[in-house]
Amino acid sequence: MSAIDHYINAILVQGRAEALADGSAAIEPHHLLLAIASVEENAARQALTAEGLDRQAIKDALDREFERSLSLAGVSLASFGLPTSTPDPKRSVNMGASTKLALDRAIAAATGKKDLRPGHLLLGILQAEVGTVPRALALAGVDRPALMASVEQALANGSW
Repeated sequence: MSAIDHYINAILVQGRAEALADGSAAIEPHHLLLAIASVEENAARQALTAEGLDRQAIKDALDREFERSLSLAGVSLASFGLPTSTPDPKRSVNMGASTKLALDRAIAAATGKKDLRPGHLLLGILQAEVGTVPRALALAGVDRPALMASVEQALANGSW
């Protein structure tokens, strides 16, 4: 197995753990984003931290996005106080459609699977125009197009 295969596998395993921890039915791109911020030091993680997006900052942005989405539907977390999720490690959690699309975008951004790098996976996640990740990053004040351009530039320069 190549280094990128090990990396992607580690991200998917950690993404599954993130999905289980929050009671999700599927591994979604925001779980992969948290996983990227959680795994060993790598260029993709460094790109996130350069934007102030460590794991906790991403988690906080996702929490704000969840609260905002509920408020748009007329639900106030402050009024109801949702219980914490109860993880079930035996539950099967598969990749969601949006995660599969992010992986497809990552592979398409590389010139071939052998050229796939951690930055391509991050780019595949960031390229989504709609969804939880773009909304959470906007709430965190992140310039997503600038972050994508920075990742693309680093990949083009071969610095990853």
